[in-house]
Parts: sequence; C-alpha cells; structure tokens
Amino acid sequence: MTDARVTGTPHDKDLVLVGGGHSHVHVLKMFGMRPLPGVRLTLVTRTAETPYSGMLPGFVAGCYDHDQIHLDLVRLARFAGARLVLAEACGLDRAARRVLLPGRPPLRYDLLSLDIGSTPRADDVPGALEHVTRLKPVDRLAERWRALTERVLAADHRLRLVMVGGGAAGIEVALGAEHALRLRLRAAGREALTPAVALVTGGRLLAGHAPAVRTAFLAEAARRGVAVREDARVARVEAGALVMADDRRIPFDECLWATQAAGAPWLAETGLALDDAGFVLVTETLQSVTDPLVLAAGDVATMVGHPRPKAGVMAVRQGPPLTENLRRLITGQAPQPFRPQKRFLALIGTGDGRAVASRGRFTAQGAWVWRWKDHVDRTWMRKYQELPEMRLPAAVMDPDAMRCADCGGKVAADVLRRALARLGLAAAPADAAEIPVPPGARLVQSVDHFRAFVGDPWLMGRIAAVHALSDLEAMGARPVAALAIVGLPAAADGLLEDDLVQVLDGARSVLPSIVGGHTAESDSMTVGFAVTGALQGPGRSKGGLRPGEALVLTKPLGTGTLLAAAMRGRAKGRWVAAALDAMAEPNAAAAAAFTAAGVTGCTDVTGFGLLGHLVEMLEASGVDAEVDTATLPALDGAAETLAAGLVSSLHPANLRFAVAAEGAAVPALLTDPQTAGGLLAGVPADRLDAVLAALPAARVVGRVTPRAGTGPQVVLR
Repeated sequence: MTDARVTGTPHDKDLVLVGGGHSHVHVLKMFGMRPLPGVRLTLVTRTAETPYSGMLPGFVAGCYDHDQIHLDLVRLARFAGARLVLAEACGLDRAARRVLLPGRPPLRYDLLSLDIGSTPRADDVPGALEHVTRLKPVDRLAERWRALTERVLAADHRLRLVMVGGGAAGIEVALGAEHALRLRLRAAGREALTPAVALVTGGRLLAGHAPAVRTAFLAEAARRGVAVREDARVARVEAGALVMADDRRIPFDECLWATQAAGAPWLAETGLALDDAGFVLVTETLQSVTDPLVLAAGDVATMVGHPRPKAGVMAVRQGPPLTENLRRLITGQAPQPFRPQKRFLALIGTGDGRAVASRGRFTAQGAWVWRWKDHVDRTWMRKYQELPEMRLPAAVMDPDAMRCADCGGKVAADVLRRALARLGLAAAPADAAEIPVPPGARLVQSVDHFRAFVGDPWLMGRIAAVHALSDLEAMGARPVAALAIVGLPAAADGLLEDDLVQVLDGARSVLPSIVGGHTAESDSMTVGFAVTGALQGPGRSKGGLRPGEALVLTKPLGTGTLLAAAMRGRAKGRWVAAALDAMAEPNAAAAAAFTAAGVTGCTDVTGFGLLGHLVEMLEASGVDAEVDTATLPALDGAAETLAAGLVSSLHPANLRFAVAAEGAAVPALLTDPQTAGGLLAGVPADRLDAVLAALPAARVVGRVTPRAGTGPQVVLR
C-alpha cells in the first residue's frame, strides 16, 4: 500500500495532514495529480474511511448504504503517494514540530494541516457524556445507528427517541430516523411500534436559516408526528430522562445529541489561539494566528473576521485554497488569502425523498429539491471515489548524485546515534552483541526481511517483528534478542532519523530486546529482524502432529489477496485496516496457550499459505489431514478480492501444494500467502476446549488422520 512518488529527488520536507476531513481529501487528490518533488506527504487519521457529512442524514433515512457515503482514505492516500498512519493525534509539540500520537513516538513535520472536524458539546451538561449518543464525530455514527436500529427492531414495545439539537443536522436526522424506522417496522408488520420521536432545542428550530425554512420543517415535523420543543434548555441528563431547566422531565429510551459543536479537547494544550468553542483561529491564508506552520480547515477552524457556520459546504470550499497554500508554504512561497462566501445554498432533507432549499431569501421544497441535493452530493463524492489512473515516471537519479551501494551506503552515524538516543538505546561499544544462554536451554534463531508494504514506519516495524517472531513462537521458544535490518530511502537526515525511530519503536512494542543491527540506504524502505530465542525442553515442531488432534488456526486468512488488491486500489479501506490490525497482533498468546496444552506439532502460516504449511507438517509428521473448508476463517473482503482474481505474486507458486489435496476443489484462500499470519497447531482432543477458551479468535479447521498412502494427503470437506 505504499506508493511513494519517486521523482529522483530525496525527500527533505515533511508535510503532515492530521484528519481525513473534506478539505484534506481534496489535498490528497490534488497532490496525487501533481506531486511535489522532495516533499513527503503523510496523512494521520484514526479511520480508514471518512463519511461525507452531507449524506449522513440520508444514510440514517435509508437512502444510502455505507459505501455510498464514505470516502476511502486508504485509496486516496495511495493515489497521493502519501504515508498513511492509522492513529488518532492527541497533541502537538510545536517547538519540536511533532504530532503526538498515543503509544508511539511523535511524528515530525515541517508544515502541518489540521482537518479533524468537531464534536457536539456534551461535557457542559451533567450526565450527557454517560447517557446520550453524540452525532459527531460523524465517522462513528454509522455503527451507532445500526445498533440503535437493531434495538428498535428487537423491542416488544414502542420506544421513545429524543434528539437534542435544533440545527440542520438535528432535524434532518430526527425526520430521517422516523422515516427509516417506520419503513423497517412496517415491513415486519409492526408499524404501530414506530418509535415516538421528539426534538428538543434550547432556542428556536433552525435559528440560523430563513424563517420560511423553519416554518416548513415545523409543519413537516407536525405532519410526521415528531414533537418539537423549542426554548427548552437541558439542565442535566439522567438514565432514561432529560431534566430540563424548569425541572420538567422528558423520558427517553434513546437520546441523540447534536448540540453546538466544539473542538477536540487536546487542542487546548497546543498553545494555539482558539475561539470560545475550542476551534483553531486562522487567518485568511488558513494559517493559525499563533503559528504560521500550522494550518486548519473545516469545522476545526474559525477564520478571524469571517465567522461562518460549521457546515460541510464550508470545508468543501476550503479544499482548493488549502491545497494551494500548502504547496506555496512548503516550497517557500507566500500564501494567498481566501475569503469565504457570505451566503451559501443550504439543502436540508426531510428523510422521505424530499428536501428544502434556501439561499438568502430564496426557498423551495419538494421531491425535485431532494433529487437536486442527491445529484450535488453524489457528484462531489465521485470526484474522490473514482480516481484517475496515474502513470508514474521511472525514477531517474542525477548521475552526480548517485548513492553508494556498499558500506558507504550505510545510514550516517549521527543519524543512527540520535535515533537510538531518542529510543533510550545507547549505541553499543562492541562490534557484536553477547546473548547469555539460560542453563539447560538451546538457542534457536530465525530471520525475516521484506520490502515495506505499508507507509506507516511504526506499523511496518511492528508487523515485521511479529512476522519474524512467529517462527520462534511456533517452536515454543522464548524470544530473548533481536537484530534489526533496516533499509531507508535517501532523505534529509531529520527524516531518516524519524523513520528509524518509528520503525524500531514499532518493533520493540513486541520484541524482547533489540541488541544491534544494520541500517543502509535503499530504493524503498525494507525492514527485517534476526531473532534469537531460548528453547527449554523438547518444544514444538512441524513433525509433531498426531492422529486424532484438532487442527487449530489462530488468525484469519487473506492478507495476501487484500494487500494485492490494495496495491491495485481495489480493496476497501476498512478491509485493509482490519488486515493490518490482524498482522500487527502478536502470536505470543497463542504460543502460550499451546505450551499450556502440551501441543507438540505447530507451525506459523506465512508465505506458503495454509495448505503449503500444512503439507509440510504432514510430510514431517507422517500423517494426513482433513480440512473443513467451510470453517476457514477469512478477513473481511478476502472472499471478494479472491473472487475478482486479485492474488499475490506468490499465489501461483503455492498452487503446487494442491497436488496433495483431494475431495472438494481447493479454495483460493488455502493457497493465499500470509504476512504475519497465525499459528497452526494440532491440539489433543481433551485440551481443545481450554485452548479455544484462551484464544477466542482461533478456529478448528480440520483434524489430523493416520497416513493412508505413501505421501501426505489433505482431504477437503
């Protein structure tokens, strides 16, 4: 999924985008269309997909499905040649120019842009945080709405749904929820149980819109039986009830919260100037009034002298000027001012295939307005969902700037020393590391090394370490030390240092101890580890399977096809994110469970796929096996990408193992090469329940049978 735009110019500047908001998706596309030589682009976001806020009410109303309202940040980042860091920023160190990330080293920047949206204020109303469902962050609403829908459909009585907030989002979602739930219950023959929907607002409904818009929605709410309570201030929230300022109580079974938005709490610790709601104050160039190296756009920004409502249309309009000023600032040019329009077209849906339009004194309503809104929204989404094919020029290095490929190609000593110092790993004075051998133990070693397939160096370091350790864990050895082998593309010293820190810190999140290694410049990032473990007792081996044992697999399959699809831009972002999570999960817990169960036959499932590694075990153990193909666990999306013929380059070679299979046809999932895959073990029947209890994600995929012929056979069921 890495797709660095190779221009022959080593990177010397870091441009970091924090957040996947509407403005930043435009930046990503434009940088993909026209990359900047020497500039390394990074997107930091906690989600692999970002929803378009303008279509969320339509999603609630049942007009759109999940994919129609989401933009795929994995694909956009790849198109832009940007590194994708799936993490949530939690602060800034502006003096050091670092983005703070939880549980990992901060990320350096030369220029930073914030587009992290907003969240409804609930902390100023006692009990709200504990008892309501907030509409924002909008990327979390889809899952919350699904859960609420399931609760309504399962209820045996009429529930009460209360929306707090009288803005456009509040009334759109309230009406959309009423419509969608009524249709679902009508289809089930239970329309009488359609929830009673009420909207509560501390002021007037749609106070910032034209009077005719407010009048239209009050009439629509009355027609649909949605009670609107204006000038009703919530004093506190209790379990199942709003307590109003006049002590009235409004009971609810579900409460949605869409009140005045606020900025992320961590912004208050950055030293940036903020408005009263906690949003970043910016100038007409979208630069912070405090720090010209920090820009902000979308809901998180408030432009001094140009107050505007927090609306998606504003973030969309800021995308082009933000892109232009990021280009200018990172290349040392003066930014250009941007003055937002004072009036804009508002299109507010009623949830049932109609909408109301307004701009200034102009208002209109009806089904045709909804069709207009739907066309506008879908057209904008297609700009970032349907990306053009980009043909990249081959890298051409200046002959006078050719890099050394022998020992002269090592990463500079100062860079290495600073990186190790930041990690608290003092450079060893010796040329080699001494590894003490525990009494009665045997040393076991393994090595793995591959080219980076994900742009986040911290995550790449962790996955590479998990992959390398799996050989030791399959054998039952206790990891004691590791040597790092890291290749980094040529770049400015500060960028190299930061990459090395990220890779090694990601690795040591799972490795026992990094005692040394080797770093060098390379065409692309490569990461590997030589790991050493101590083995007490007989341990486990590929030849330890016994007839009657259950074959237990500890991780789902499909990383090979999903990574191949991602490289071609044909895997959904959420599939890729789930696959990365699986690859980053260590096998230590599985190894411990197998040790406790006395397992003797085990291997890790990696490049040869499940079938290839199983055949190796059967050959070494002198047994056969049955595999129940219906029980094979698969990562989300793997079935779809395999069906589309999207396979790893190693996949065809793995088909050679199919000669050992008989019975049913060999599923492509069985020969899919895995990266940082799980462990496959033969578990005695009397210990199976204990193993499965210790490993909830593990699955029984077959059983070991006596050898029936001259060679290993796998009977597929």
